[in-house]
Amino acid sequence: MPDSSIAPISQSVPEPSRRFCVAPMMDWTTPHFRYLARLLSRRTLLYTEMVTTGALIHGDTERFLRHDPLEYPLALQLGGSDAGELAHCARLAQQYGFDEVNLNVGCPSDRVQNNMIGACLMGHPAKVAEGVSAMIEATELPVTVKHRIGINGRESWDELCEFVETVAAAGCKTFIVHARIAILEGLSPKENRDIPPLKYDWVYRLKQQYPKLEIIINGGIKTFDECHDHLAHTDGVMLGREAYHNPWMLAGVDPAFFGEAAPVASRQEALRAMFPFIQQELDRGVYLTHITRHIMGLFLGMPGGRQFRRHLSENANKPGSGLEVIEQALAKIRQPAPDTAPA
Repeated sequence: MPDSSIAPISQSVPEPSRRFCVAPMMDWTTPHFRYLARLLSRRTLLYTEMVTTGALIHGDTERFLRHDPLEYPLALQLGGSDAGELAHCARLAQQYGFDEVNLNVGCPSDRVQNNMIGACLMGHPAKVAEGVSAMIEATELPVTVKHRIGINGRESWDELCEFVETVAAAGCKTFIVHARIAILEGLSPKENRDIPPLKYDWVYRLKQQYPKLEIIINGGIKTFDECHDHLAHTDGVMLGREAYHNPWMLAGVDPAFFGEAAPVASRQEALRAMFPFIQQELDRGVYLTHITRHIMGLFLGMPGGRQFRRHLSENANKPGSGLEVIEQALAKIRQPAPDTAPA
């Protein structure tokens, strides 16, 4: 039987920095993924999935805001447009210990558009400013906005500047910019992450035009070399799918961007450090498969990595599955050389 008494890696919580962030991603940046990500990097700023104000106010608030203290520094992303509701949820963010509260002005899905949430709000800068102002008034936390460079019908440089200036005048100092427009009709959210062309130069121009604002760049970034190129023009980078599908890259963040040692020496060490948390979740009634789906990419590219993923896929969903399934999957990994953190 695996040893579930392994103590988690102890760490003091560093001051939040947006130099390197992992994007909020629905169904992906859950507490289970975030726990693994934090074991791999102490400095990466993590974001929750988007949570709507309606879900927090009228739903299971505790479930939506639950997180482990090990996840800090951690930002809560909200979806909403009603200033009063946003203010209420900003207060909840502070009450539950988050380090930042972020407003989603980038999600293009039809479902959120119908509720005046996400990218459609780029067509209503004054409404975003009203919400941001109410949030700032309600909390001591930093209030930030994540948005696109435009939406179809409002995709000019002048309209982007109007949006940023209007929201900045309400007190927002940090803008996380996905360097694509969002097309609100005819494309799925997935297509909206790939089809509209990336315009990184527009994000660079925002920083040039508004040097006192903190500008974080997002969209299509995959490598540390690309990150360093962007950091020559912006204040921070935000990665999404690449960090999720290949989480071991996060073990290189602290050395590459903060000049600090990586908190773990190997993928195995990181996963075993997660065992007490996994057991705690199992004891709460969480199915193992709901946890292991977030660790599938940990051994990406390693000998035995495919067998590791297959074993979890075929066995983690069986009734009563526990840590022994992960131990069996780990036994599939063949490691011919030291497992150094990515550079």
